Amino acid sequence: MKIALGADHGGFALKEEIKRFLNEQGHAVTDFGTSSAASTDYNDYAILVAEGVANGDFERGILVCGTGIGMSIQANKINGVRAALVHDLFSAKATREHNDSNVLTMGGRILGVDLALAIVDVWVNTAFSEEARHVRRVGKIDKY
Repeated sequence: MKIALGADHGGFALKEEIKRFLNEQGHAVTDFGTSSAASTDYNDYAILVAEGVANGDFERGILVCGTGIGMSIQANKINGVRAALVHDLFSAKATREHNDSNVLTMGGRILGVDLALAIVDVWVNTAFSEEARHVRRVGKIDKY
């Protein structure tokens, strides 16, 4: 799978772990930055990743900031993006099955590495359910 990855300084360390994990799983990962823990604006990376997903260059995107909140808000401003802020395994699965989320956001200051990688694994490997009710609801999101 082609996955776009981005983080600000608050998510830099976790992003690096996620990148290693995804590469080991055989995914084609493009890292949009940041490249250090120096202070930066989450918006810049959220826009790059979200636009790459929205325009079809990437199948999915993963964004990490301190809480995941700013990344989620910014990514969801891009038409065609369904970004979900996730901090547990149930939500990781549900947002793929029910909402067909195409961008995952997480908090680097909230999650430990083990849980974050488990969330990424579940999210990447869970398909959209294609049940009529979920298709209808996602269609309403996309139409709006």
